[in-house]
Amino acid sequence: MNAEMRPSNTHAVPIKNIERELICPICKELFTHPLILPCQHSVCHKCVRELLMLNYDDSLDGGSECSLPGSPRSRVPSPSMERLDKLVRSGSISSPGWRRGSVTPRVTTIACPGCQHDIDLGERGISMLFRNFTLESIVERYRQAARAAVAIMCNICKPPQQQEATKSCMDCKASYCNECFKMHHPWGTPKAQHEYVGPTTNFRPKVLMCPEHEMEKVNMYCEVCRRPVCHLCKLGGTHANHKVTSMSNAYKILKEKLAKSIHYLISKEDQVKTQITGLEQLISQTEENGQLAERQATEHFDRLFETLQERKSEMLKSIEQSRSRRMGQLKSQMEEYQGMLENSGLVGYAQEVLKETDQSCFVQTAKQLHVRIQKATESLRTFHPSADPCFDEFVLDTSREETLLKELCFGGVPDAPMIDLSKSRVYNEATIFWRLSDDHQPTDQHLLEYRRLGGPRRSPTQEDGVWQAMECIHAPSTTVSGLDADSLYAFRVRTCRNSVFSPYSPEVTFHTPPAPAFDFLFNDKCGFSTERLVLNKRRDTVESMAGMAFLLAADRVQTGSYVSLDYIIGDTGISQGRHYWAFKVEPHSYMVKVGVASDTKLLEWFHNPRDTSSPRFDHDSGHDSGSEDACYDLSQPFTLLTVGMGKLFIPKTSPSSSSAATASGDPANRALPMPQRLGVCLDHDAGRVYFYDADNMRCLYERQVDCSGIMYPAFGLMGGGKVQLEEFVTAKRLTF
Repeated sequence: MNAEMRPSNTHAVPIKNIERELICPICKELFTHPLILPCQHSVCHKCVRELLMLNYDDSLDGGSECSLPGSPRSRVPSPSMERLDKLVRSGSISSPGWRRGSVTPRVTTIACPGCQHDIDLGERGISMLFRNFTLESIVERYRQAARAAVAIMCNICKPPQQQEATKSCMDCKASYCNECFKMHHPWGTPKAQHEYVGPTTNFRPKVLMCPEHEMEKVNMYCEVCRRPVCHLCKLGGTHANHKVTSMSNAYKILKEKLAKSIHYLISKEDQVKTQITGLEQLISQTEENGQLAERQATEHFDRLFETLQERKSEMLKSIEQSRSRRMGQLKSQMEEYQGMLENSGLVGYAQEVLKETDQSCFVQTAKQLHVRIQKATESLRTFHPSADPCFDEFVLDTSREETLLKELCFGGVPDAPMIDLSKSRVYNEATIFWRLSDDHQPTDQHLLEYRRLGGPRRSPTQEDGVWQAMECIHAPSTTVSGLDADSLYAFRVRTCRNSVFSPYSPEVTFHTPPAPAFDFLFNDKCGFSTERLVLNKRRDTVESMAGMAFLLAADRVQTGSYVSLDYIIGDTGISQGRHYWAFKVEPHSYMVKVGVASDTKLLEWFHNPRDTSSPRFDHDSGHDSGSEDACYDLSQPFTLLTVGMGKLFIPKTSPSSSSAATASGDPANRALPMPQRLGVCLDHDAGRVYFYDADNMRCLYERQVDCSGIMYPAFGLMGGGKVQLEEFVTAKRLTF
């Protein structure tokens, strides 16, 4: 080691402090014959075997009760590492993960317990892995430091005269006392040249051998795989095209890097201690602040409970007072009526008074008696309870308070997100995007809810008006599947941070298309004009360039000659069913025709010579109309709608067609503002095509079309123009 590296030795870490680095991640014990995995993590040899055998057992039938040697169900003592290496290399035994000729599937992949990466051991299995001799030596030194009082005894001396070993021979793999070492390694013999070290129980080979070429020594280092290799590996093996360097160079470079890294870590010891102190303070503060927050929350809830208890007592007292008052009034009235029953002699007395013949005496007595009888009669005619038994005025409405309590949360409630209408798209699946506030903090998750508001078709799993939730969304977007066609859906979203939910975003509604999405890309082969049309690499955008060809036709344009459209179609046709697709026409487009066309019409468009001599020949209408306002012939196997210069032009309506234009006779009223997104729905079975404003799913125009052949999405462009397909339409076709 060079001079600048030597000072690091003064800060050597005691070996007893490195135990955590010497523990196998599987068995949680000190490494025993560790192997180096390709990911540079080390695992005990027996643990790797058990992992392979466990995977092998899992690959068998679940009801099999067979037990393999070394498996957890039938474990036997393992022989020494050297014997295992010899048996595996000679082929006497093989790891079940790579047994040749086995009828069961080979299991050669294990998950590294350190980094969880899948490690493929290939057909050679365990034998392709290097033994980590350096780690073995460190483990052995650790064991010796742990049992310093236990001496290593001479392997030659026999008890009771067995002496303590003073040397260990790496060639003989044995330990000797001084006398035995001199006896077995006499001067002048080959054994005298053996390598000897201090007493140890860890004997490793002098030279590291290549696991793939068992008779070759490793003498190079592969910088790509970062592992030692032999010259055969470099010449014609798996490392033939890899960059390799000499072992001495790799040793020097790696040792310098490791020494520098260790020196850097040691030099930062004070910084690490400071950071540890800071972490301890943070842990203490976290514990104290958490307990304080619990106490404060408990105090707040206790005050709420006290307030609720006070209000409860006051309201129950009011009810009790009203009940007592009403009971007294009703009881008094009842006593009065009972008195009327008890004074029934009043009637008999009145009858006797009627027998009086002396007029003056009768009037004197009957006057007072009549007043009493009149009161009793009036009370019977107009009976009214003296108190109302209903307590409706004491009915308590706590719905608002319950809502407030449910929304009770800590300070720092996240702001409500906003659903992004410009990015969100709804087909038979909905892709919903939302925006968070500009000053928002990181959120834990999002919750999206949606409900069906109505439509002609209903899924048995979706009830109108019932919110359905999608939880644990970690990105500001998600996809909702299984939506009904031609239905209205509402969406809302809220975010969660530290278990605290934000308010819901304002609800937004989307109308699903009348049919499932039809996926296709632009066809770059069938009749595609590379001179006038530019197609991007994804084949989802086509642009018409008013270039040289258009300028060369300027003379004919001046004399009234018609410059034909350049057509492009989808690469997938429709032969049955209902399908919907959407696209965007750039507002600056001069003229674009969009719709559908059959394969028979495409042959005429793409293969017949273009006749531009007649100034009245309309190439896309199929007849000499000379006017865009002419009604389409119902037998035509195509339908194209004209879009351009920021307008959408509705053709004259026919008995089989309908339009959103209010006055079909006036061309000015048939020019509608160009929608941001256009949608087309083809019902092949019914022979009908529909054009929609894709943002609100409002039908702009529909008509009958001859669907006798295979129908294709068709587009015609003239002058400058651009058409871009919706991402949802192309998503299934664009895979990367």
